[in-house]
Amino acid sequence: MCDFCKIINKEINSYVVHETEKNIVFLDYGPINEGHVLICPKMHEDSITKIPDDTLLDLISISRKVVTAFEKEYGAKGYTIMQNGGANCDYGHFHVHVFPRYEDDGFGWTDS
Repeated sequence: MCDFCKIINKEINSYVVHETEKNIVFLDYGPINEGHVLICPKMHEDSITKIPDDTLLDLISISRKVVTAFEKEYGAKGYTIMQNGGANCDYGHFHVHVFPRYEDDGFGWTDS
Protein backbone atom coordinates (compact mmCIF):
# COMPACT_ATOMS: atom_id res chain seq x y z
CA MET A 1 0.00 0.00 0.00
CA CYS A 2 1.35 3.47 -0.89
CA ASP A 3 1.94 6.25 1.64
CA PHE A 4 -1.03 8.24 0.32
CA CYS A 5 -3.32 5.23 0.75
CA LYS A 6 -1.98 4.90 4.30
CA ILE A 7 -2.85 8.55 4.96
CA ILE A 8 -6.31 8.00 3.50
CA ASN A 9 -6.76 4.93 5.74
CA LYS A 10 -5.41 6.84 8.78
CA GLU A 11 -2.42 4.49 9.07
CA ILE A 12 0.04 7.40 8.75
CA ASN A 13 -0.44 10.64 10.65
CA SER A 14 -1.00 13.68 8.49
CA TYR A 15 -2.58 17.08 8.96
CA VAL A 16 -5.85 16.64 7.07
CA VAL A 17 -7.45 20.00 6.27
CA HIS A 18 -10.47 18.79 4.31
CA GLU A 19 -12.07 15.53 3.29
CA THR A 20 -14.96 14.50 1.09
CA GLU A 21 -16.35 11.12 0.14
CA LYS A 22 -14.04 11.03 -2.90
CA ASN A 23 -10.94 13.09 -1.99
CA ILE A 24 -8.69 14.01 0.91
CA VAL A 25 -6.63 17.20 1.41
CA PHE A 26 -3.59 17.32 3.65
CA LEU A 27 -0.59 19.56 4.23
CA ASP A 28 2.53 18.75 2.22
CA TYR A 29 5.47 17.51 4.33
CA GLY A 30 7.94 19.64 2.33
CA PRO A 31 5.92 22.73 1.40
CA ILE A 32 6.92 25.17 -1.35
CA ASN A 33 5.12 27.89 0.64
CA GLU A 34 3.11 27.82 3.86
CA GLY A 35 -0.30 26.30 3.22
CA HIS A 36 0.90 23.93 0.46
CA VAL A 37 -1.56 21.04 0.30
CA LEU A 38 -1.98 17.82 -1.63
CA ILE A 39 -5.40 16.79 -2.89
CA CYS A 40 -5.66 13.04 -3.43
CA PRO A 41 -8.50 10.90 -4.68
CA LYS A 42 -9.26 8.14 -2.21
CA MET A 43 -8.91 5.60 -5.01
CA HIS A 44 -5.40 4.44 -5.86
CA GLU A 45 -4.67 5.34 -9.49
CA ASP A 46 -1.65 6.99 -11.07
CA SER A 47 -3.24 8.90 -13.96
CA ILE A 48 -5.98 11.44 -14.57
CA THR A 49 -7.24 9.14 -17.33
CA LYS A 50 -8.17 6.54 -14.70
CA ILE A 51 -10.00 8.88 -12.29
CA PRO A 52 -13.81 9.09 -12.69
CA ASP A 53 -15.23 12.46 -13.75
CA ASP A 54 -17.20 12.95 -10.52
CA THR A 55 -14.01 12.54 -8.47
CA LEU A 56 -12.16 15.03 -10.70
CA LEU A 57 -15.01 17.55 -10.45
CA ASP A 58 -14.90 17.23 -6.66
CA LEU A 59 -11.12 17.70 -6.75
CA ILE A 60 -11.42 20.90 -8.82
CA SER A 61 -14.13 22.23 -6.51
CA ILE A 62 -11.86 21.59 -3.53
CA SER A 63 -8.98 23.33 -5.37
CA ARG A 64 -11.10 26.45 -5.72
CA LYS A 65 -11.92 26.39 -1.99
CA VAL A 66 -8.24 26.01 -1.14
CA VAL A 67 -7.25 28.95 -3.37
CA THR A 68 -10.00 31.07 -1.80
CA ALA A 69 -8.60 30.20 1.63
CA PHE A 70 -5.09 31.23 0.48
CA GLU A 71 -6.43 34.63 -0.56
CA LYS A 72 -8.25 35.10 2.75
CA GLU A 73 -5.74 33.63 5.20
CA TYR A 74 -2.41 34.51 3.58
CA GLY A 75 -3.34 37.45 1.35
CA ALA A 76 -1.94 35.46 -1.58
CA LYS A 77 -2.46 37.14 -4.93
CA GLY A 78 -1.55 34.01 -6.88
CA TYR A 79 -1.39 30.24 -6.66
CA THR A 80 -0.03 27.19 -8.41
CA ILE A 81 -1.85 23.95 -9.11
CA MET A 82 0.35 21.20 -10.53
CA GLN A 83 0.26 17.47 -11.12
CA ASN A 84 2.53 14.80 -12.59
CA GLY A 85 0.76 11.71 -13.87
CA GLY A 86 1.24 8.29 -15.37
CA ALA A 87 4.91 7.28 -15.47
CA ASN A 88 5.83 10.64 -13.87
CA CYS A 89 3.45 10.27 -10.93
CA ASP A 90 5.38 10.56 -7.67
CA TYR A 91 4.35 7.82 -5.22
CA GLY A 92 2.20 6.09 -7.88
CA HIS A 93 -0.96 7.75 -6.50
CA PHE A 94 -2.60 10.60 -8.42
CA HIS A 95 -2.42 13.85 -6.44
CA VAL A 96 -2.52 17.57 -7.09
CA HIS A 97 -0.28 20.13 -5.41
CA VAL A 98 -1.93 23.45 -4.57
CA PHE A 99 0.06 26.24 -2.95
CA PRO A 100 -0.07 30.02 -2.57
CA ARG A 101 2.34 32.16 -4.58
CA TYR A 102 4.04 35.41 -3.75
CA GLU A 103 6.18 37.82 -5.72
CA ASP A 104 9.81 36.63 -5.71
CA ASP A 105 8.98 33.43 -3.79
CA GLY A 106 11.68 31.56 -5.72
CA PHE A 107 9.44 28.95 -7.30
CA GLY A 108 9.61 28.57 -11.05
CA TRP A 109 9.78 26.18 -13.97
CA THR A 110 13.11 24.75 -15.04
CA ASP A 111 14.22 24.18 -18.61
CA SER A 112 16.13 20.95 -18.20
